[in-house]
Amino acid sequence: MLQRVFRAYVGSFSDLRREVWLLAFITFINRAGTMVIPFLSLYLTKNRGFSLEEVGWILTFFGLGSVAGSWLGGKLVDRIGHYKTMAFSLLLSGVLFIFLQFPGTFWGICGGIFLVMLVADAFRPAVFVAINAYSKPQNRTRSVTLIRLAINLGFSAGPAVGGLIIAGAGYSGLFWVDGITCMLAGLLLLKLLHPKKAIENPKEIVSIPKSMMKDKPYLVFIVAMMLFGLVFLQYFSTMPLYYAQVHAFSEFEIGVLLGLNGFLIFLFEMPLIKYLEAKFRSTLFHVITGTILVALSFLLINLFGWIGIVVVGMIFLTVGEMIAFPFSNSFALKRAEGGKQGSYMALYSIAFSTGHIFGHNSGMQLIDKFGFSLTWNVMIVLSLITCGLLVYVLFMLKKENDVPVLESEERKIISE
Repeated sequence: MLQRVFRAYVGSFSDLRREVWLLAFITFINRAGTMVIPFLSLYLTKNRGFSLEEVGWILTFFGLGSVAGSWLGGKLVDRIGHYKTMAFSLLLSGVLFIFLQFPGTFWGICGGIFLVMLVADAFRPAVFVAINAYSKPQNRTRSVTLIRLAINLGFSAGPAVGGLIIAGAGYSGLFWVDGITCMLAGLLLLKLLHPKKAIENPKEIVSIPKSMMKDKPYLVFIVAMMLFGLVFLQYFSTMPLYYAQVHAFSEFEIGVLLGLNGFLIFLFEMPLIKYLEAKFRSTLFHVITGTILVALSFLLINLFGWIGIVVVGMIFLTVGEMIAFPFSNSFALKRAEGGKQGSYMALYSIAFSTGHIFGHNSGMQLIDKFGFSLTWNVMIVLSLITCGLLVYVLFMLKKENDVPVLESEERKIISE
């Protein structure tokens, strides 16, 4: 029995191209090296002496830089390609991470963190387009899942190693290691991954790329993802406050509960995605399913005061995340075919970057004024709105597919 389960688990990673594995490894090195980010608020308050209000504004510049970086990355991908964009982002952000330790003024740090995120998050749309370039179409969702797995592993390892570095060499050592690992990831990219290994798909070659801003189903989908991102981020900003204030959890207990998220993703996401891919459902159907599970996690916490329900809520949240993120990413990649892929994937990245700008602050304000229960109800309503928007996208796509595009184009040519 255990041997069969193990074979099924290993089999879920099969058929992925070598280039996708290399891309995942490079992403892991990059994300594991991003150690400054989890300790940023501690560094700014304890080491630099900034107030919580000032730290809040600095984190706002963090979010703005992330949005601008995603936009810049999309533009660069369409101009110079995903390969050069990834190399530029990794190498230059490594230098900027090292220099981020030197500004001492409030505005200097705001400008520094904005510049770092501007360059670092240019990597995000580029890596999405790279997945599309290097993976087989039938394995695209699992390729996305492998990259997500690398990101989660990197974010899990990074803070642990970062804590040891701070203890041994202080915050200065953290910036140096962060910068060096980013540059190392860039050098590995140049050494191991080559753009000529990309899969050429003749169906994607078009003379006039479709305009993203005229792609109404995709724009509605992006609005839905903005709402989903805002709801999802509550689990990593406002929910820890709920654990501490309502259930009196210690920092260690909160850390273990949040760590359960990454552990479950590591164990089950790839087999789950392979299982769902075989069900022949649309990608949006799976995204809707994931969104409903996230909404249920908030509903369960509101309905039951039992302390163990927070674990059940985290499991619902994690399963919803494991389903929604890979399939929403896959939908965006598929929609980008025949268009400017950099711009499409930049907008997808921006959808979640806006959550960092508005999600944390709005959640905090709601809790401060109305309490946890009403805040979770708001998140449930936003999740249901997200589902409604995604169902609307399904109807638009059905209408779009019912239109005999080829015949209409032929009639247009004949009339001319």
